[in-house]
Amino acid sequence: MFTNIDVSMQNKLKIINDPVHGFIRIPHEILFDVIEHPYFQRLRRIGQTGLLNLIFPGATHTRFHHALGAMHLMFTALETLRQKGIKISEEEEKGAMLAILMHDIGHGPFSHALENMLMDDWHHEKLSLLLMNKLNEEFGGQLSVAIEMFQGKYHRKFFNQLISSQLDVDRLDYLNRDSFFTGVSEGNINTQRIISMMNVCGEGELVIDAKGVYSIENFLTARMFMYWQVYYHKTSALAEFLLVEILKRAKFLVSQGMDLPAGENLKYFLHRAKSSATDEDIYRFNQLDDNDIIHAMKSWQNSDDFILSYWCKCVIQRNLPKTVISTRPFAPEFIEEKIKKTNEFFGIDNGKELVHEIKRKLLPYDTEKQPIYLLKKDGKKIRLEESQDQLLSGLMVHKTARYILTFPREISNIIS
Repeated sequence: MFTNIDVSMQNKLKIINDPVHGFIRIPHEILFDVIEHPYFQRLRRIGQTGLLNLIFPGATHTRFHHALGAMHLMFTALETLRQKGIKISEEEEKGAMLAILMHDIGHGPFSHALENMLMDDWHHEKLSLLLMNKLNEEFGGQLSVAIEMFQGKYHRKFFNQLISSQLDVDRLDYLNRDSFFTGVSEGNINTQRIISMMNVCGEGELVIDAKGVYSIENFLTARMFMYWQVYYHKTSALAEFLLVEILKRAKFLVSQGMDLPAGENLKYFLHRAKSSATDEDIYRFNQLDDNDIIHAMKSWQNSDDFILSYWCKCVIQRNLPKTVISTRPFAPEFIEEKIKKTNEFFGIDNGKELVHEIKRKLLPYDTEKQPIYLLKKDGKKIRLEESQDQLLSGLMVHKTARYILTFPREISNIIS
């Protein structure tokens, strides 16, 4: 005997083919509804790694890809914890999957690079929370548990740790995904092994079974290599810096009365004065994506302002400035020499706008901010760096820094 099937529900329980994780299930209707919402669909047009494709041509994947991958890993992690006897309700499963699905929904064009330029000091997590609350109203409160988990207010701590910590499913996805699309194998980690070692103890705290210590160390070292080899690669750091300088220069010129060609929504933010976010701000923000910035930079190549024109040509034509890298700050005299040569070569008096020192620093493993705990067979937990079996963790607790000096390529061969 056949029973009636709710076709609308059946159509929402999709399976997505992902190049990194394979088949991704959407096990709940509300997940599909959020994915279909314009707020989330915008992430298809927001690059995961900014201008990284200028250095690694394959790095054209998006925040949309990443959010789906992180949701999949959350589902896998929850299934693992259930198998170890941790009770997780369907409502909690929905909440955790929704929270990680939406964790990047507040990202602006080119992700991290421009988030402070468009909305002042509004970090993407603050915008994500604001958009979550708006979606929660639309969906009749179905996202309330997800929002609690995202904020760390839910009474079971491990849900927030899976969303945001030093060993969360966000990092597990972006490391493997960015490694895959850049072709940098050093970032490839065994996510299934790490997730299989996850456990919960005490007051609902996320821990790792002690036998997984080397998988965790591999994860930490892979992340460190990806930062220095990919995210903080000197040309990658330069490209991100240029994006910020271009928007900063454009906003300055607009404030001086210059009319710069730009799409309606980008122009809105170029003219926007500092203030708390309004409904108009949020609406406009959700109309922006990478394409708006690229279109503007293509137009600004022909700007009457030499600095803006120069920066935009550098990015659009990929004729990037020269960079030199050091483990120490550059001497002021060295920087002044570059500024002087820039002024002389271009016949300008504001060459300092084209010469900059960029600093990048990294703490591979922060022992104070949500340290990683190992669960021993006797039920006791110890910090990762205190384990007798650890080999590398103790070496990753110190900050490292690099300094990058950028200046016009045209002056690199000029001899004093």
